Amino acid sequence: MHFQKIIISLLLLSMVLLAKEPFQLHSNKRIIAHVVDLKKEKLQFFLKDDNGTLFKRFENIERWLKQKNKKLLFAMNGGMYMENSMPLGLYVEDGKIIRKANRVKKAFGNFYMQPNGVFFITKKNNAYIKKTTNFHYKKYVKYATQSGPMLLINGKVHPMFREGSANVHIRNGVGILEDGRILFAISTELINFYDFAMFFKNNGCKNALYFDGFVSRIYLPPEHDSFTNSRFGVIIGQVGKNK
Repeated sequence: MHFQKIIISLLLLSMVLLAKEPFQLHSNKRIIAHVVDLKKEKLQFFLKDDNGTLFKRFENIERWLKQKNKKLLFAMNGGMYMENSMPLGLYVEDGKIIRKANRVKKAFGNFYMQPNGVFFITKKNNAYIKKTTNFHYKKYVKYATQSGPMLLINGKVHPMFREGSANVHIRNGVGILEDGRILFAISTELINFYDFAMFFKNNGCKNALYFDGFVSRIYLPPEHDSFTNSRFGVIIGQVGKNK
């Protein structure tokens, strides 16, 4: 009996030693990061309110949510947009295609740096990032936004990025962690594409997507709770209930 207890104890110990270490975010002063677990937290994509008016700003969403007894916990601009604040590429909200995918491959701007991609969430609360050429709308897609370029493609940095590049801007984007959670990030200082992509790679993301440049902002109380006059197209927000 004593021998059996020893065997069981050794087995339990080996299981603990073999268990995967819990995820730890490898962050730095150059980047603000926020992780969302769709199994526990609610994420929404925002473009227009109930009256069809474009939100454009974080504070408009916060005000709108308060009327519904909800609270904005986190927000970030979620993709490039035109002068009228409508998405430049694909946009799906609550399963409805608001704007079709932009499949133009040769045009000016980061959006058209190939491959660009689509960040989407299914109705079963699973998040993915795919190259636009590999994305095909299905009824199980709840939210989707197209932007570009891809930062990481199957674990590899976009082939056009160069280490030490002098092409620097404030940048924000999104990646999918190994456990399926979503990693949002925005730089606090000017950064090139290569270094920004490496942030996602160093945190274990296989695929990551660039959202936008110098206009990018984050709302993440209490450290980053001041609203901005910047206007956006698609806004991605984490929503909770007012207590």
